Amino acid sequence: MYHSGFRRSSREWFSSLPACLLLLSVVLFSTSSDIHNQMLHIGQQMWSGYYKLRTDPVQPECNYKVDIDAAVERELAQRQAQDDPMAAMLGETQVNPADVRTAVERKVEDCRQSHLQYEQIKDKLTPGVKIYRSVELFVADLIAFGLKAQKFILIILVMLCAITATVTRHHIAMRAMETRLDYTVSHVLQTIANVMLLGSSAIFRQSSLNVQGNLTSQELLLHNMWVIGFAALTLASLYRLFRVPDDLREGGKLGKAFLAVPLYTVMCLISGSYFILIGHSSGIGIYLGKMMELSDMFLNVSLYVWVGMMLKQTRLATLVFNVFRPWHMPPELLAVVAVLVAAIPTAYTGASGIFVIAAGAVIYSELRAAGARRHLALAATAMSGSLGVVLRPCLLVVIIAYLNREVTTDELFGWGIWVLMLTAAMFCTVVMTVNRQSRLDLAPASTALPAMIQALKPLIPYVLVMAGVVLVYRFGLNVTMDEFSAPRLLPVIMLGILIYEHVGLKNNRGRTRGEINHQGLERSVRFATNDTTAEIGALLLLFGLSVSIGGVIERSNVMSLFPETFGSVWAAMLLMVVLLVILGMIMDAFGAIILVSATGGR
Repeated sequence: MYHSGFRRSSREWFSSLPACLLLLSVVLFSTSSDIHNQMLHIGQQMWSGYYKLRTDPVQPECNYKVDIDAAVERELAQRQAQDDPMAAMLGETQVNPADVRTAVERKVEDCRQSHLQYEQIKDKLTPGVKIYRSVELFVADLIAFGLKAQKFILIILVMLCAITATVTRHHIAMRAMETRLDYTVSHVLQTIANVMLLGSSAIFRQSSLNVQGNLTSQELLLHNMWVIGFAALTLASLYRLFRVPDDLREGGKLGKAFLAVPLYTVMCLISGSYFILIGHSSGIGIYLGKMMELSDMFLNVSLYVWVGMMLKQTRLATLVFNVFRPWHMPPELLAVVAVLVAAIPTAYTGASGIFVIAAGAVIYSELRAAGARRHLALAATAMSGSLGVVLRPCLLVVIIAYLNREVTTDELFGWGIWVLMLTAAMFCTVVMTVNRQSRLDLAPASTALPAMIQALKPLIPYVLVMAGVVLVYRFGLNVTMDEFSAPRLLPVIMLGILIYEHVGLKNNRGRTRGEINHQGLERSVRFATNDTTAEIGALLLLFGLSVSIGGVIERSNVMSLFPETFGSVWAAMLLMVVLLVILGMIMDAFGAIILVSATGGR
């Protein structure tokens, strides 16, 4: 239980607060680029040739007030003094005085223009221009610093959140730890995997020093941060290994215990063992280093996770369900509606897993309250985070286009509409026909429609907040809402919604059915960031090891076992569907995409 004031847990001080500041810095750095572009545009509109005013002009050293005739005579005399006796023998003609005069006149004119331009720029450098220029150059320096700091922010975020996920037991696995045997097996293997990561990073650092000689200070710092981070992660797993929780049952089965091992651990053990056997111990470190080449993409994933966790702290999911509640839909129809409506927020929270974490509890509880069977409620909750992954601006599609240059986001999102319609039709058909236990009776429209309209009213302020942020970016910064700008716009939108709820619900809590008791802005952001840190650590570590597994598949020539060409497009499609379904069952969507792309996409 949290008390008033600033009494926070150690996790919040040392994990959530730094992670929140890092995520805010990413939003700040990315937004500052938009601000800078707009400032350059405004500067050009206010002062023609503003790009010349960005630096103080340097007074030309040449003198344009010269006697041209005297200058020509000096030039001719100088050239005659430098004449080569061999020139005549080689057929060279004497210098033409007219050409010399033309060159001197051109030089004097260029000098005069330089002085004129200097005076014009100096006259334009008013105090207002200097103040504006100082602000604009500060923003430019901020952008440059953000670009340089991007890789360091990613490493700190990965290591900080991975340690948090380890300490709080939030790594992604096939099943949760329920017994002491599950716990022991999981953390023993985690410790071994973390030692592998530490050793591989240290060996990669040393080999880089031996091969490249003098590393730049930035490269050496990146190597050192990886080593320090994995050392801390190893200590965290050792700490958890010897601090067994009291809520675990005794006993357990070894087969089930292995299912409780985090997926990143399994991938690390496989790839680490392979690289050690082929005498390439630094392999994991090398492939983890490739994360730095895609640092902006991985930071966008982190921002989407944060957006999803902030969505979890709002009333939006409950208010949307309130809109459909007056119709008294049967559970099967309500499940279909929930899946279809959830497609939109899924697209804006990046991926299926993030949305299910953010709104899955509300969807499941609402379906159960409507009389849905447990399996139907679970299926609808899982599907609620699946349809929207093919809609703009979902980050999954952006990553696919980013890693596979043969397709564009426009092409993928264009076909995504058809995939959405096909999947929705199949889900609706199965739910409404297979083992349906409720009659398709809806409330009369005369009763349900007015209540539905009344339930829409609480959503209007949320729409206005979203539209307000989008319009500010559109007309203030000339940034439209698309798949490329969404990672930096969505956190601002969610913060705006939390601010609205903090102000608007301060004295009006819990009046809507099923509505959460709003905790205030600070607590909402804090709790959202608490959830975010563990999720980011689990996801990004899984992504990095997915790249490593891709390296193993590539080096071991496993892909050569498959035919390079198929006689039928349908056979190739069937094989791809089977492989991707298997990957999707055991991996997060982001990790599966990175793994498939890392193997060369064959």
